[in-house]
Amino acid sequence: MTVEQISVFVENKSGQLGDVTRVLEEANVNIRALSLSDTTDFGVLRLMADDTEKARVALARAGFTVGSTPVVAVDVADTPGGLGRVLAVLSEHGINVEYLYAYTQRESTRATIIFRFDRTEEAVKAMLERGIRVLGPEDIAG
Repeated sequence: MTVEQISVFVENKSGQLGDVTRVLEEANVNIRALSLSDTTDFGVLRLMADDTEKARVALARAGFTVGSTPVVAVDVADTPGGLGRVLAVLSEHGINVEYLYAYTQRESTRATIIFRFDRTEEAVKAMLERGIRVLGPEDIAG
């Protein structure tokens, strides 16, 4: 089970992130989680939104280069060792984590970790077999 992550390519200059958030605000799209990585010339903003399709359309219409990637959202305990338990399962199966980012909610004792794997289907199967809850799009949308 995967969820869709949006990738937005932005110039590495002042105001670009503000432009992205303004477009999403005007489209009434809520950002659930995000991660930014940069190079000298551009950045890649990866984000999870409550309405992925609406976000993608709004950003493309605004002139941004937008892509999407299937990723895996995993529910973990928001306690010391919560992430470590998931990583141990992946390590046992030789699955590489290409990148990850996370978010928590104040009212919750749980955290959501967004993963990109080298072998997604095997990762999902291994986690489900160990009782790790893998989330679907409806869970991300909230």
